[in-house]
Amino acid sequence: MTATDAPLVRIRGLRKSFGAHQVLDGVDLDVRRGEVTVVLGPSGSGKSTLLRSVNHLERPDAGFVQVGEEIIGYRYQDGRLHELAHRAITRQRARVGMVFQQFNLFPHLTVLDNLVEAPVAVHGVPKKQAAARARALLERVGLAGREGAYPRQLSGGQQQRVAIARALAMEPELLLFDEPTSALDPELVGEVLAVMKDLADGGMTMIVVTHEIGFAREVADTVVFLDGGRIIESGPPGDVLDNPRHDRARAFLAAVL
Repeated sequence: MTATDAPLVRIRGLRKSFGAHQVLDGVDLDVRRGEVTVVLGPSGSGKSTLLRSVNHLERPDAGFVQVGEEIIGYRYQDGRLHELAHRAITRQRARVGMVFQQFNLFPHLTVLDNLVEAPVAVHGVPKKQAAARARALLERVGLAGREGAYPRQLSGGQQQRVAIARALAMEPELLLFDEPTSALDPELVGEVLAVMKDLADGGMTMIVVTHEIGFAREVADTVVFLDGGRIIESGPPGDVLDNPRHDRARAFLAAVL
């Protein structure tokens, strides 16, 4: 890992409700550059909402997310946060890649075109240059030679690796993973986790929501346990996974280990 002391991501006082249901209840979290943070917790604990708040796919009710020097979705002026225009938020999101449960590839586009579209449309990268980088990324995720395939011609694991390559094509500072292996057949999980481990070894800053405890133990710098919209455990994998202090964390880990 190549983590530095200064956090790349600062989350402070994050709150989000849907109707009367409070999903995030004052989350504070720092993620340093080059660090992998794995978020664990039961279904409904707020994990996906937390991730979606990082790139403003969910608008928080209170608190803020800062990536580098920018508060995501807002500008700070006259002592208040003012929401940015859609175009400015889109520019910010380009710094934060996200890989979803369901691969979200464009079914009518080839693998290569799935990777090329956003760099050309958002960053104005020349198509030839974007295609060259896309081919290099496909080789990195073990899919060289599949540029002309359509998503329906690929296995779930291959589609998810294309989705990771597509996120990397935007050259993000931060990658978010929302249970990236949960929709895969068990025999395909390993190929996706191997790509994620390679990214971690290369110094990519990552926040990963997953139930893959082995991955958390091997790759994470910090494991966070979320329950009821609050972080109730946080620390190195050995501490959180082997010696959790909170009853809810102990019960969850006993069920999944």
